[in-house]
Amino acid sequence: MNFSSDKPIYIQMSDRLCDDILAGTYQADDRIPSVREYAVMLEVNTNTAMKAYDQLAREGIIYNKRGVGYFVSHDAREQILQSRRKIFMQQVLPDVFRQMRLLGIDIKEIDFCWEHSK
Repeated sequence: MNFSSDKPIYIQMSDRLCDDILAGTYQADDRIPSVREYAVMLEVNTNTAMKAYDQLAREGIIYNKRGVGYFVSHDAREQILQSRRKIFMQQVLPDVFRQMRLLGIDIKEIDFCWEHSK
């Protein structure tokens, strides 16, 4: 995985795991890779992977079965969707609209481009 410098690596790792949950790679109560497996897969330090898993566990996205591993929480997908929608609406969309105003782009142009890109 290529990591960007705008966010800590453990956050990018937890974001990737959340992406996998949203994409259906992992369903509710599915076992996810162990901390070591995930660290090897993404070529990072095990401590960094552990930090990502700790964050996701604190947020209720995953849970740990002692001696068995980590699993996806039953409502993880809904939690991730709710969180990401909130971030999109409060942080991303306002900047998009600001850029549209500055560049003189009308919403109708966006709709036209969207319809013709399908």
